[in-house]
Amino acid sequence: MVTLALLACGALSFGLSLRLYLLAQRTLGAARTGSLFAFAPFVGAALAFAFGERDDVLLVAAAGALFGVAVYLHGTEAHHHHHRHEPLDHEHAHRHDDGHHTHAHDSPVTGEHSHPHRHDSTEHDHPHGADLHHRHPHP
Repeated sequence: MVTLALLACGALSFGLSLRLYLLAQRTLGAARTGSLFAFAPFVGAALAFAFGERDDVLLVAAAGALFGVAVYLHGTEAHHHHHRHEPLDHEHAHRHDDGHHTHAHDSPVTGEHSHPHRHDSTEHDHPHGADLHHRHPHP
C-alpha cells in the first residue's frame, strides 16, 4: 500500500510539474521559463542554509541575489509601442478577453479553450513582452 501511495504521489507531482512547466513555456516563453527554472538551485541552497549548511554562504548568497535580480528584470520586461501582427494560423489554449483572439464561434464559448484559429493582420499599441503573439521585428 505504501508503494502505491508513493507511486501515486510521484506520478501526480511529476505530472503536475510537467503541466505547469509546459504552461509556463506557452505563457512566458522559453527564455523566461528557462531563467525561472535555472533559479531552482538557489532555492535549494537557501533550504540547505536553513538546515545548517554554511559552506560558501556569502558567495552563494551574492550569486543568488544577482540571479534573483536578473530573473525579476527578465520576468517583468515589457515595452510599449505601435506594432503590426502578421496573419497567423495556429492552435493553442486562449481566451477571447485578451485583445488578440477576436474570432467568432458558431456557438458561444466562454473561458479558456483550444482549437485551430486564424489571426488576421492587425496593428495596435499596448504594453507587451515577447510572447506567442508578439514576435515582431523592432526597427
